[in-house]
Amino acid sequence: MLSTLISRRALTLGLATIPAGLGAARVFGASNNPTQAAAGASDGLSHSSESIHQEVTFKASRRQVYEALTSARQFDALTRLSDAVTLVTAPGATATTISREVGGSFTLFGGYITGRHLEMVPDKRLVQAWRAGGWKAGDYSIVKFTLATEGAGCRLVLDHRGFPEGQGASLASGWGVHYWEPMTKLLQR
Repeated sequence: MLSTLISRRALTLGLATIPAGLGAARVFGASNNPTQAAAGASDGLSHSSESIHQEVTFKASRRQVYEALTSARQFDALTRLSDAVTLVTAPGATATTISREVGGSFTLFGGYITGRHLEMVPDKRLVQAWRAGGWKAGDYSIVKFTLATEGAGCRLVLDHRGFPEGQGASLASGWGVHYWEPMTKLLQR
């Protein structure tokens, strides 16, 4: 009879292998590693959350890069250099706005991206609560830009986490297309 009973550990490990589409794997903090899955089941810690880490170097100072991220005028120019120009020129599009204060809001890409500044350390770091227009109400991610001098230029390190499941590939690509490529053009003017 003991051999037919399922231990809590075996049940947890079994539930961790249920496809994510059924929802159970996420609740139990599942991963493909049974050791991690068992640990996640007991403490609620997820080992499967997506995150984005990108590093890019610009031929510009930290001040110039920080200004491109925090000046509404410059960010609007950046947007117009990307393929997202249709978002800011569409009828009814929301103007680019960026507060210069911690706690202040921002509206980018014609209103598609919105959020608030959580931390602003001029020329060094910018941390934002950031969301895309297609996300469920109340869903925000955390975006952190860290700036460091690299030679005559600036190395920007992006860490983006907490976004809705399954959005990682699209967001990772979007950072390059909508931020890094047009920012390079903007800063070379």
